[in-house]
Amino acid sequence: MAPNPSVYPQPPKSGSNLPLALAGGAIVAMLAGNIYLFTQIQDLKKENIKSREELQSEIDKVVDSAAQMGATSRKHADQLREELDAARRQVLDAAQSAAQKAKQEALASTAETAKKLESQQKTIETKLSSDIGTVKEQTNTKIDSVSSEVASTKTDVANTKTELDKTISDLKSVRGDLSGTNSLVATNGKQLEALIRLGQRNYTEFKLTKSKEPQRVGDIALVLKKTDPKKNKFTIEVKADDKTTEKKDRNVNEPVQFYVAKAAQPYEIVVNTVGKDVISGYLSTPKDRIPRN
Repeated sequence: MAPNPSVYPQPPKSGSNLPLALAGGAIVAMLAGNIYLFTQIQDLKKENIKSREELQSEIDKVVDSAAQMGATSRKHADQLREELDAARRQVLDAAQSAAQKAKQEALASTAETAKKLESQQKTIETKLSSDIGTVKEQTNTKIDSVSSEVASTKTDVANTKTELDKTISDLKSVRGDLSGTNSLVATNGKQLEALIRLGQRNYTEFKLTKSKEPQRVGDIALVLKKTDPKKNKFTIEVKADDKTTEKKDRNVNEPVQFYVAKAAQPYEIVVNTVGKDVISGYLSTPKDRIPRN
């Protein structure tokens, strides 16, 4: 009877290809051995049959005269059969032993691989836990730093607002040269910065020297005609809308006002300092450019 490879138990599946490959190799080797032994047994059977036929022929020839020899031959045939059965059992036992050994080796390899994977997983989990702790610590540090910066910024903003409110409260409302108009006038850079932060109008600083040629300031042009540093007075010409308007003997920090066609509210020129042939100050223009009717 030929051994059937399907009756041997298969090694359990593993998460790794290496144990499967080893187990598969062992099984292939076992099957090859079984096939070889099976072939040998078949050859022995053929030889045995042939021997029996030859023996039977000899027995037939001497049956009448060699009864005792016939009995001996039958005994010899029985012995051969027993030896053949013993050889078959030995082959089966060897095949079963090889299969069992291969199974044990596969199980051992699988267990070792599983142990290595478990160790690697623990290492990864430990490192991941450490990395998470580091990131958490860094995040908390950054949050604390940002919170501190936000608190500092809030304090700075509050201080700046307080200072701005005080500066604005110090500004003086001065009557302009147009009837019925008053304006907040900045007399220095700090007050001008406060006006700019209010955001109600646009401001352009300038420094004007005495010249016959007009100098561009914002969207208008100015010509400085005369200065009187002792009395803090000056005379300028304003060129806007293709018209020239002279503002004569104006005082420092006095709003010099005039209208332009593209704005309903007046433009203002405020001169803060008067020197010899030079003045400095700022031009104030409305943010909403609504043309005059």
